[in-house]
Amino acid sequence: MVEKARFFGFSLSVTIAALIGSLVGMGWEAFLVTIVLILVEVTFSFENAVINAKVLKTLSPFWQKLFLTIGILIAIFGMRVIFPILIVVVTSGIPWREVIDLALNNPDEYAKALTAAHHTIAAFGGGFLLMLFFHFFFDKNKETHWITAIEKPLAQIGRVWVPFTLSVVIIAALAAVPSNHYAGDTLRAGFAGIATYVAVRGLEQFFAWLKGTPAQAKGGKLIQQTGWAALATFLYLEILDASFSFDGVIGAFAITKSVILIALGLGVGAVWVRSLTLYMVRKGTLDKYLYLEHGAHYTVGVLAATLLLGLFMHVPEVVAGLAGVTFVGTAFWQSRRHHKAQLEA
Repeated sequence: MVEKARFFGFSLSVTIAALIGSLVGMGWEAFLVTIVLILVEVTFSFENAVINAKVLKTLSPFWQKLFLTIGILIAIFGMRVIFPILIVVVTSGIPWREVIDLALNNPDEYAKALTAAHHTIAAFGGGFLLMLFFHFFFDKNKETHWITAIEKPLAQIGRVWVPFTLSVVIIAALAAVPSNHYAGDTLRAGFAGIATYVAVRGLEQFFAWLKGTPAQAKGGKLIQQTGWAALATFLYLEILDASFSFDGVIGAFAITKSVILIALGLGVGAVWVRSLTLYMVRKGTLDKYLYLEHGAHYTVGVLAATLLLGLFMHVPEVVAGLAGVTFVGTAFWQSRRHHKAQLEA
């Protein structure tokens, strides 16, 4: 109990403070809405925590702490407050002061402006997550397979250029579909998402190579990153969080139009996700439950698909959420069975 309090005590404190603040400042309805938003963010972002844990364990303790301090501030204020405002400014041409005024005083119009930018957000996030999805399953060095019939053939034909090529072809094909009324934005934003993934992961590997300390050293011993390589990985984690959060921020307007409550509820949920990430890193959860990472990446594929399908139709956010719960839950259950069988062998 004491050990868990060390990991989740801060998250619990922030939650209590947020709930008290919403109750005292805005009343019982706001209190209940905040609870719902927190639960939605945590439930639908579990796969984000799993993937983050895989990356976070390659960082030194100093950078892990930054991820849970400065990183949380970026996640709450940057991705849940500032970034949506910037999206509206860029896509609508409305001056930023007027956008802030809309967000605070006319949330209905702000929600409409943000929703109107959904195709750009969806194409960028879809391109980025496609790269993440393909990069995992087309890795020729990947030895552990969960759904072997699918994953083993993909790993065997995997090459460095495959994820990039497939992602570019998919984005270009979607832009060419006659019913896509945002062809230009799909190409620009989708290719920007792909390029962002390539640039950030490329910088991470480049700086690690300069130092001669790749994250995975010979013999399987993990060498944790520091310096510029760690900074590139940190930036990758923040962009990854943003890609997972895009639809969540827009979908939150279906629950409430209050920008303050959205930032509060989703922000507190983000704190829990990050604490869970650190817990999995320190407890070696991904080493014990081998298929969790696979389940999370299948969910990434579903999320990328729902974002890109959103260019043509409305796809409820709950689709990706339920997919995440199903894939990660099943992966956890089968990982537990596998671990138990190994102990009994």
